[in-house]
Amino acid sequence: MNRVELLRVARGDAPADLVLRNARMVNVHSGEVEAADVAIAGGRVAGVGKGYRGDAEIDLEGRFVGPGLIDAHVHVESSLLTPHEFARAVVPRGVTTVVTDPHEIANVCGLDGIRFMLRDAAGVPLETFVNASSCVPATDLATAGASLAAADLAELLDEPRVLGLAEVMNVPAVVSGQADVLAKLDAFAGRVIDGHCPGLGGRELNAYAAAGISSDHESTRLEEALEKLRRGLTVFIREASGARNLAALLPLADTWTERRVCLCTDDRHPGDLLDEGSVDHMVRRAIAAGLEPLIALRLATLNPAEHYRLGDRGAVAPGRRADLMVFSDLGAPWAEQVYVAGELVAEGGVALFEAPGVDDRGVRDTVHVDAGALRFTIPARSHRARAIGVVADQLVTEHLIVAPRLVAGFAEADPERDLAKLAVIERHRDTRNVGLGFVQGLGLARGALAGTVAHDHHNLVVAGCDDLSMATAARAVAEAGGGLAAAIYGQVLALLPLPIAGLMSDRPVEEVAAAFGELQVAARNLGSRLANPFMALSFLGLEVIPSLKLTDRGLVDVDRFRLVPLFVVD
Repeated sequence: MNRVELLRVARGDAPADLVLRNARMVNVHSGEVEAADVAIAGGRVAGVGKGYRGDAEIDLEGRFVGPGLIDAHVHVESSLLTPHEFARAVVPRGVTTVVTDPHEIANVCGLDGIRFMLRDAAGVPLETFVNASSCVPATDLATAGASLAAADLAELLDEPRVLGLAEVMNVPAVVSGQADVLAKLDAFAGRVIDGHCPGLGGRELNAYAAAGISSDHESTRLEEALEKLRRGLTVFIREASGARNLAALLPLADTWTERRVCLCTDDRHPGDLLDEGSVDHMVRRAIAAGLEPLIALRLATLNPAEHYRLGDRGAVAPGRRADLMVFSDLGAPWAEQVYVAGELVAEGGVALFEAPGVDDRGVRDTVHVDAGALRFTIPARSHRARAIGVVADQLVTEHLIVAPRLVAGFAEADPERDLAKLAVIERHRDTRNVGLGFVQGLGLARGALAGTVAHDHHNLVVAGCDDLSMATAARAVAEAGGGLAAAIYGQVLALLPLPIAGLMSDRPVEEVAAAFGELQVAARNLGSRLANPFMALSFLGLEVIPSLKLTDRGLVDVDRFRLVPLFVVD
């Protein structure tokens, strides 16, 4: 529909395609709830008020209608689902727009991976926007499957659904003015550039913001988030499967600051999406914690729309896209109907659309590991070793010094002290690089867990209490072409194949969630009491989040941004 026709409907001179009658319209601009009809034409809201007529009319009988929800920052790959299946999971929840960073698949497949994500997302009624992945690889302290320089990323500038530059994670390179990172910032000058700066403050934060970076989603403490907001960054509050920061950061959204706060899920597994939800879950949690409902909704609608300069959505207002969520309880909004561009696409929590996939042959066969050659022995160099300390429900880790159990000159896992052996195996190029170390806090009493989901390099990561279990779990995921596995000795207890880039399943969301649930049960039977042990495992190799991590090249002291030896020698 052209503008002339839209204006005719807005004036009441022509019928709308659809009128939602007797609605209580949630106005995120004014913070009011209005009794009104909503007239829709050509996929847009033509008018709000009384007296409109339509070719079709639906009586909402006093139910609320608000803007469709926007997830400000999400890695679709972390759901273990392809984009079209991810849409089936989140659209029935009222999510109509997501802003994604496909750096997970980009670290495996480069630009081909990003383009696959764009193609696969195009066929479903979820508006998927992409920020070009700025850190592929995240650093030079790990081996990734691809490398994207500024010139490579610039090829995406003409893609209509590419908004800007995604989370810039190499903080030291930004602060010091490293040329290759600045070239990426220059390539996206005038676009939105998102950040990733856990724990950053003081003059280094000043330099990071001065580089043109406009947001951060890594705050874990209220004081940290407030300092970033004071320096002009939009703060994204995250509630992921492995990093739950909503409760700690929600007080940031007060009368003065809430317009600079957005909600995001970052990384959520399929079971959490189906059982709890996406940003809709965060909205309900925020309201339950005492936040004014219209402010909570604004954090997931108007605020992210304005941050990303998406002026065509984020509110129920004339001229905006008719992306709408209908619900009955303002105190706990659960989507009963979801409209995208004026079309009913979900009702009663069920997607009303088909989700056809696209050709994925270019993003398969990405695991190149000689499983028979794997060895996890660690010759002891001293009685003291560094170990990664898991922090429950957070991505940050502790840098511990422990006394590993020594047997015949080798350092071994010690399940009685919750000390597991950890390995990161390069899987992109068959270099046979293996980083070895220890982790405390996974809770494993026996057996092993493994996966090819290992942010952001996505090498094969395995943690376990004995070498045989570790080899069994690692072999299972390698032979599946990627995946997640739990094993004990020579037996595979549970396996979820992830053949697409070693990150995503090719199965429907319900099947993936069920298989992931079996993995969770297996991990608990092996002793782990973490809410999501596989999510915790997947972040033990992310060398841009403090304090200690392991890559295929060895242990990384993230605070000092350098490789350090496993053993501490006096």
